[in-house]
Amino acid sequence: MKLVLKFSIFLLAFFSFSNESSSLTDFQIKRFCEKEKRVSLCIKNLKEKRSDLQEGKLIEIPVKPYKR
Repeated sequence: MKLVLKFSIFLLAFFSFSNESSSLTDFQIKRFCEKEKRVSLCIKNLKEKRSDLQEGKLIEIPVKPYKR
């Protein structure tokens, strides 16, 4: 009985966490790039990264430090 329970929990966890990733929408990209100096270049770069991510290619994600 315990084996069946553990196996069912394993299957539930395995199928609930898939390799799908959600990418940014156009509105989210525009809102994120409003703070940048070169808005059009930022939008272009993020759209290219989004398309690479959807194709399954690896991308680098810059991490911006939090400023108070």
